[in-house]
Amino acid sequence: MSKLTIVPLTGGLWPQFEDLFGKQGACYGCWCTHFRLPPAARRENDRVRNKEFIKARIEAGPPPGLLAIEDDVATGWMQIGPRADVPEWNNAGRVSTPLDPGDAADPSVWAISCFFIRNTARRKGLTHRLVEAGVDFARKNGARLVEACPMTESKDSRSVGLYVGSTRVFEKAGFSPVAERKPGRPLMRLAV
Repeated sequence: MSKLTIVPLTGGLWPQFEDLFGKQGACYGCWCTHFRLPPAARRENDRVRNKEFIKARIEAGPPPGLLAIEDDVATGWMQIGPRADVPEWNNAGRVSTPLDPGDAADPSVWAISCFFIRNTARRKGLTHRLVEAGVDFARKNGARLVEACPMTESKDSRSVGLYVGSTRVFEKAGFSPVAERKPGRPLMRLAV
């Protein structure tokens, strides 16, 4: 029977992370840089530059998220950390804009900003387990609040838009909506 572990992503786990994201870099070559880079940089970058950027970020530390590993193979990823580590998540006009502008730089206000789950690992509750592990990880690292801005409905469970997670997953983890600036995209919060 295989055993699943969920661990902070460090440089030593780069090969598993790289394998999970594949040659294309997941989500059209994003390599989980969407909330880290300003729009102009994203337009200039290609998947190779995005990969180099996230690899350097992982190697520099602290861990920018959690990796789910089963039998030495990464099956899922969740980006989590202080809001300041994902600056584009804080921009005015985004559905994820902080309620209090000071939260954007507050190291105790964390964000779960995206997920990537291997096709073969989907529909098995892995996202729920990542959120649970993420809340524990945040608490142990000084967070007082963890926020997310998931999607309430999707026409297809394989929708690329679900990279932000499902509202249902966060509700089950105890998160509550604190704002809804766009229908179906609540800003949710959990005090840890």
